[in-house]
Amino acid sequence: MATYPFTQSIPLETGWDVIVVGGGPAGCTAAIAAAREGAKTLLLEQTQSLGGAGTTALVPAWCPFSDQQQIIYRGLAEKIFRASQLGTPHVPATQLDWVAINPEYLKRIYDELVTEAGVTVRFQTSLAAVQTGLEGSVDALIISNKAGLQALCAKVYIDCSGDGDLAAWAGAEFQKGDATSGEMQPGTLCFVLSNVNEAAIAQTPQWFDKVHLAIRQILNSGKYPEIPDMHLCHGKIGSGTYGFNAGHLFHVDNTDPDNLSKAAMQGRKMADALQRTLAEFLPEAFGNAFLVTTGAQVGIRETRRIVGDYVLNLDDYLNRRTFEDEICRNAYPIDIHTTAAEAQDKKEVDAMHRFPNYGPGESHGIPYRCLTPKGLRNLLVAGRNISCDRPVHASIRVMPVCLAMGEAAGLAAALAAQAQTPDVHAVNTARLRDRLRAEGAYLP
Repeated sequence: MATYPFTQSIPLETGWDVIVVGGGPAGCTAAIAAAREGAKTLLLEQTQSLGGAGTTALVPAWCPFSDQQQIIYRGLAEKIFRASQLGTPHVPATQLDWVAINPEYLKRIYDELVTEAGVTVRFQTSLAAVQTGLEGSVDALIISNKAGLQALCAKVYIDCSGDGDLAAWAGAEFQKGDATSGEMQPGTLCFVLSNVNEAAIAQTPQWFDKVHLAIRQILNSGKYPEIPDMHLCHGKIGSGTYGFNAGHLFHVDNTDPDNLSKAAMQGRKMADALQRTLAEFLPEAFGNAFLVTTGAQVGIRETRRIVGDYVLNLDDYLNRRTFEDEICRNAYPIDIHTTAAEAQDKKEVDAMHRFPNYGPGESHGIPYRCLTPKGLRNLLVAGRNISCDRPVHASIRVMPVCLAMGEAAGLAAALAAQAQTPDVHAVNTARLRDRLRAEGAYLP
């Protein structure tokens, strides 16, 4: 590839203690936690709202917040979850698992929490490049927005981009997809239908079984080639309005802009096809429903996993392992969605039962060392890009876990920033865990 000799001088902005890249669940709690500790904190988000999967991507429900006995994603995670529940008053307040999300309501919750904490937020701002030093440090970020290009400096940086962009561009080692084939989990463009006949759903015994049967009939009919497999999850998010996490986009790579652009267009075709098929095969509920909107971004399940001081692995998961430096617990199943080959063969996959599930009260720890990329002194990662193997990634990638990891990363960044030479690997994890407990974290 040819190179272009770029010589433009770029304005430099200094004075930040912590800069967080990515305003999804992990990025929001990271920024709030850092600012709460007194760190001057900047949060960069490439869209115009916070919340990521639950807002911009329209994922219609929270994954479980409990270990089937109690909430285990606590602290800021629980605070955000409880606030979000007020936006879905049709859901019992006692329900802890698979609670619907009102995306517009959730956007404002994140807005309010980061503002109250004193975080500076810059929307429509994308990471463009990373400047590194000779001693394993991130020296500056080059960002792009309506003001043009700008360089930003901080003492500590947190990569909550989901794809590990900051860490990868800084030279961190990473893994991506299946070790042999490179295949990653499919993406999904979620969507919302309105004017749904709620009475018909309420009056239909075993409604979800009927939907499952209808999707099988749709696939067997061959009338809608845009629909590749059986994947369809849906739930009520408001009066006559249902959110859908449905359809799979195979071979999508969120780190490849051309690939992602094609996937977004394919996803919109798929959402339209699903609306039409539901109207045809389940007319009593969806005959008069219309497609209100699709997500402003494709829901991505998998890209890079940054290699840190510890790689959380399947053995840790299966043995419900506890760590001295763990910063949260996790109980979500290993949820590996349908592969392209399985869809081609029309296999019906129970994605969350490829591996044994936990029983009530069971969970595993996530150590702080999974948040510290090898060889980089002043950078942390949080969210689905942390250091783990592929099966464990399929468990820790969901929103409740990301909220908990983000709070730990933000608090650790603030502690590291207090040192004369910030080093995230040198953070006193006993002190970190004490502060997390003080803020309500579940660390038994």
